[in-house]
Amino acid sequence: MVLLKVGDKIPDFSCFDDKENLITNKDLIGKKTIIFFYPRANTPGCTAQACNLSENFSELS
Repeated sequence: MVLLKVGDKIPDFSCFDDKENLITNKDLIGKKTIIFFYPRANTPGCTAQACNLSENFSELS
């Protein structure tokens, strides 16, 4: 697993977005982007983290 620090460049990757479109890191160049990771699905911790992100989204955008 690669650990990133603030200012590091992200490694090449591809994944599906919320609309099931395949995206790569190159699609994000020049765009403000939040990449959200959570430890495990359907747990109280991931729910709290996702709610916190949603509640504070206006501060991030």
